[in-house]
Amino acid sequence: MTLEEVQQIIDNGPYLSWLGLKVLDLGEDSIEVKATWRPEWVANPKLTQTHGGILAALIDFGADFALVKNIGRPVPTIDMRVDYHRLAKPGNLIVKGKVIKFGKQFSVSEARIYDEAGALIASGRGTYITAPAPEAAK
Repeated sequence: MTLEEVQQIIDNGPYLSWLGLKVLDLGEDSIEVKATWRPEWVANPKLTQTHGGILAALIDFGADFALVKNIGRPVPTIDMRVDYHRLAKPGNLIVKGKVIKFGKQFSVSEARIYDEAGALIASGRGTYITAPAPEAAK
């Protein structure tokens, strides 16, 4: 799967395209993406910090899509954890996903989110179903 094909999956998905994701790099077991900040991400107008749910979605995306080059499709999440390290203020974010263990049935990946200055905002790890997709019902 090419960087352009992954970008097409993102662009065709309403939620992923709303997140403003642009693939910067696609490795065999990694992905780097820019998430374009938008005002709708703000959880607390006084602090102007990005909502933790957006950060969790970006962690899930980065960890999942680190697997996409080997599998050729996004895969279902079984389990995920997120650690929040600091507030994400208005500004674009960089998401870096990496495969930890690729398995025939299940795989484990992690992702980290950085702000524009390179500070670590959040990190997390997920378990994903990487078994072959079931045949479509006829």
